[in-house]
Amino acid sequence: MKRKILLIEPDYKNKYPPIGLMKLATYHRILGDDVRFYKGDLKNFIIEEIYYDLIKKLCSIDKNVSWKKYQPFILNYIKKGTLSILNELVKESGSQHKPLITEWLKYYSSYYRKGTYKDNPKWDRVCITTLFTFHWKITIGTINYAKCLVKDPKEIKVGGVLATVLHKELKKETGIISYEGLLDKPSLLDNNDIVVDTLPLDYSILDEIDYKYPENNGYYGYMTRGCVRKCPFCVVWKLEPKFNHYIPLEKKIQTTAKEYGEKRNLLLLDNNVLASKNFDRIIDEIKENGFIKGIKFIDPDYLHITIKNLKKGVNDFAYIRKAFNLYAELLNKSRGEDKQNIYDILEERKLLTLYTAEKRNIISAYTDLKEYYEKYRNKTPKLRYVDFNQGLDARYMTEEKMKRLSEIPIKPLRIAFDSMVFKEKYEQSVRWAAKYKIPEVSNYLLYNFEDKPEELYQRLDMNVNLCEELDMSIFSFPMKYLPIDLEKYYMNRNYIGIYWNKKYLRAIQAILNSTKGKIGRGLSFFKKAFGQNLDEFFELLYMPETYLIYRFFFESIGYIDEWKHEFSYNNLQKKDMLLAKKIIETNEFGNLDSLTINGKVKKLLLHYSLITRESVSNPKSKLYKLKQDFDKSGLLNLEVEKYKKLIDND
Repeated sequence: MKRKILLIEPDYKNKYPPIGLMKLATYHRILGDDVRFYKGDLKNFIIEEIYYDLIKKLCSIDKNVSWKKYQPFILNYIKKGTLSILNELVKESGSQHKPLITEWLKYYSSYYRKGTYKDNPKWDRVCITTLFTFHWKITIGTINYAKCLVKDPKEIKVGGVLATVLHKELKKETGIISYEGLLDKPSLLDNNDIVVDTLPLDYSILDEIDYKYPENNGYYGYMTRGCVRKCPFCVVWKLEPKFNHYIPLEKKIQTTAKEYGEKRNLLLLDNNVLASKNFDRIIDEIKENGFIKGIKFIDPDYLHITIKNLKKGVNDFAYIRKAFNLYAELLNKSRGEDKQNIYDILEERKLLTLYTAEKRNIISAYTDLKEYYEKYRNKTPKLRYVDFNQGLDARYMTEEKMKRLSEIPIKPLRIAFDSMVFKEKYEQSVRWAAKYKIPEVSNYLLYNFEDKPEELYQRLDMNVNLCEELDMSIFSFPMKYLPIDLEKYYMNRNYIGIYWNKKYLRAIQAILNSTKGKIGRGLSFFKKAFGQNLDEFFELLYMPETYLIYRFFFESIGYIDEWKHEFSYNNLQKKDMLLAKKIIETNEFGNLDSLTINGKVKKLLLHYSLITRESVSNPKSKLYKLKQDFDKSGLLNLEVEKYKKLIDND
């Protein structure tokens, strides 16, 4: 019996598509089920679903009215139930059945606003993926809300990172028993022999939603699974306890290319591919599938693929949206007489808005538009890249392995640098990368774990110096450690490591805000952002957060020099400095009188309590006006240009 299956990703921001849900989409389509994917506010999803039911009802009453063209009005009325919207909608429709139309509009709006839909769930199964534990609140909210969507609460299936790590806590909050780890055995969902984790991905579901994943033109997959290590800050060994040395990729790539078109890049989510005894075989297979250094890629004819799948009836909901977007893109790219012709074709078939676009019109328009599409579609060759996204373990790196990696278009080469303990192995790996002409290295620098603040500076400093020496790009991304299973912290990001404090962490975040979260080439840029040496680095850690965020401005008006004087041994005795640091490290400056009676320390703390981000953004404040004058004067641009020159010169 065909079931209605809803796949949900909670409404958090993330870079990569939900691979687990893409496999589940394939699984349920194999079984002949109807599948939908949604990411966003579930209340909006409910309104949209009620809208589709209402449209069917309105069309059954009066087929002479093109009800879909009133979608924005109808959605708004369902949500708000405003009488003026109702009256305008009924009047504009011109229907001969106004009393009946009015009653049904009122009924469906009430159906939503009174929550009556909760008594009539339509989905046979709801599958929800989970990600980071600090997304706890939004994830739990999504799961609990989904209970009103499914006929049987036992058919809410929850899996993923958070669901594995915090399965007990999740059950306590929702009553749902989540899946731990992978769906890597048969009969975990239904009584059949299909192993979900081995299935190819359904890429079509990504076109069902408005959210666009930053990484959206690649083959996603694994060639190994699990990790041989059990690092205390990592969850992989809990998610994937068994290390699988080799997973063939070729068949999945071929299936994806046939069904959805070729993809430009290859994104591999392996957690420790260098530990595989089949590493050479993995590199060979990557090359055999068209990922050789220097090879270029041309986008396939996406419109042809879309129309083909629409004709086959493969996920109409997704491909209607995709075709509409491709037609809209074509109209935007076209010029002159072509543009007018394309517009006329789309207008005639009611394809200028998504809510009036119908499958039969999309298909019929293709005959008239395919030559225009071929003329204007992007055929520019682009280099292909391979990304072992989870990073490579320098402890397993050898020169021979680096040489093999250089045979594929790897960009960037991600090498973990989680501690200065691994300094020598990390540095050797970078030097091998330079030797074999791998131009770009990227790494995440774990901090706030068992490291000391100075170790973060040392790793950053080491990277920018290697950039200089080896004439290559190394991008560092400091990543704050957060516990994955401590009850006190999994709902937020407030954990403070043993050698860190609240002020240090806020200072690092403020600095990273100005560097866009990463540190690349440019020794002078790095020294400006993080300090010339460790003494200056720690000075920055204690600097008021507002000064760090608006550094150029506060330097120009002398506030930073004033703060430096007051935060110095020229002004404070040793015991005063210890007191000042102790207070600053708490990053709490609400009531100075309750913090200290020391006059010099209290004066220093005024920089923190009085000069806040709000005081700079408040139009009534003196600082706001000074900042506006500073920005208008062009001094900020001069400082920024000076900053850029430092980077360029480096």
